[in-house]
Amino acid sequence: MRLPAGFMAGAVASGIKPSGRPDLALVRFDPAAQWAYVATTNRAAAPCVLRGRNLLAGGRALGGLVVNAGNANCATGERGVADDLRLAELAAERLGREPQAVLTASTGVIGVPLPIEKIEAHIAAIELTSGLDAFAEAILTTDTRVKMSEQPLPGGARVVGVAKGSGMIHPNMATMLAYLFTDAHVDASELRSRWPEVVSATFNQVTVDGDTSTNDMALLAASGLAGPVPSGAFWEAVRAVARDLARQIARDGEGAEKLIAVRVRGAVSDEEARAAARAVAGSMLWKAAVHGNDPNWGRILVALGYSGARFEPERLEIRLQDVVIYDGGAVPYSGIALSQAMQAEEVRVDVDLRGGEGAGEAWGCDLTEKYVKINAEYTT
Repeated sequence: MRLPAGFMAGAVASGIKPSGRPDLALVRFDPAAQWAYVATTNRAAAPCVLRGRNLLAGGRALGGLVVNAGNANCATGERGVADDLRLAELAAERLGREPQAVLTASTGVIGVPLPIEKIEAHIAAIELTSGLDAFAEAILTTDTRVKMSEQPLPGGARVVGVAKGSGMIHPNMATMLAYLFTDAHVDASELRSRWPEVVSATFNQVTVDGDTSTNDMALLAASGLAGPVPSGAFWEAVRAVARDLARQIARDGEGAEKLIAVRVRGAVSDEEARAAARAVAGSMLWKAAVHGNDPNWGRILVALGYSGARFEPERLEIRLQDVVIYDGGAVPYSGIALSQAMQAEEVRVDVDLRGGEGAGEAWGCDLTEKYVKINAEYTT
């Protein structure tokens, strides 16, 4: 996939990942690029997240991004802070930018010092091009596939996104690393005021295992080289790319075999609809039922009940794979036929709370034996 005008990217294998796969990636921004940023709410946030927040608060222009995968550089004390700064310095030298204009990101194992000497030895070898594929591959950890998406804009501008994420994913920020780039011209104030809402409606609606990572971030950068576009069209495209990436992340959850897509309408507010959708998508009982093709709607009802969304059980409707399974109470359906319908790559739950105009979506995945195995042996 090709980046919009004003951005160039590349990657290299520096030896951080034991597999020997690419693990160090760069993006160079046009000097005039504007940016917005949202980061994890985890109190044990990594140095890269703390530094990114400071850069955003300081109103600094952003000239580049560096990501290392395989090592989170988190819970590594003063050395971790120093290594993160050194990572910015090395990237700045390669990109021709100042260190304070480079955003850092790390992802991988927590509590292990970053082998900065490997980065020092290999970062100069990164070749920058207009292609995004090498970057998308290098930022992966337990992911099984790259995650990219794009949308056209009026006048030839584009929105292009890339993300990584497979485990330790749950709402409270962006739930992974996600980067969106556009060549449309958008004021910094508009980017920063509206980007968090997009994150809330998309990336924050992904849940794989209930754990919010220490290193999560979501970035939106605009070079402006293609000129202005209508605001409505721009944000519609941004949301479409973010939503697509969110679905890809959920579908690639660790050990997952199915995507769980939950849509809720009729809530008192959008916020309550999102909360209800997240509760269902994140229910371990429902995730296990989906894996076993068991249309046990009681687990959906339970999750809705503790979600915090207000509703009357005697009024709500639940559909599973487009089949009504609850309408103010139990309704007859063929369990065998519905179980067969659940043997699909995407299992859809549609809920109408019948109490307002609020609507929201959430995405998760089934709970498999593979998930337990991956996380039981993650560092051993």
